[in-house]
Amino acid sequence: MQTPSELKYSRSHEWSQVSADGKLITVGISDFAQDQLGDVVFVELPEPGRKVNAGEAVAVIESVKTASDIYAPVSGEIIEVNEALLDAPEGINDSPYEAGWLFKIRSENPAELAELLDAAAYIKIAEEG
Repeated sequence: MQTPSELKYSRSHEWSQVSADGKLITVGISDFAQDQLGDVVFVELPEPGRKVNAGEAVAVIESVKTASDIYAPVSGEIIEVNEALLDAPEGINDSPYEAGWLFKIRSENPAELAELLDAAAYIKIAEEG
């Protein structure tokens, strides 16, 4: 299971890459999550410009096994989505931390980042199931 140490993680298995200024957050699902889902066959992404709250369901990933909601790690505005996944959702399985990113959000409350987990804490949660 790959769990890059420079990323932050949510208990619901999203990863967050935080820009140097803490205002732009790129979001995807962890390697653990994509492995648990199995082959991803469909992705429903949020609309750019949508305002979201931390913990709000903003996207859906469907696999051969199940459908899973994806949650916003912070409050803010969706500013970009990975449209390549609409035609090739398997990018999430192939490259969850690079090509498989889902959306980017402009954070309105950088203090919410403190609620996210570091890699070591996330690995512990993932291993516990």
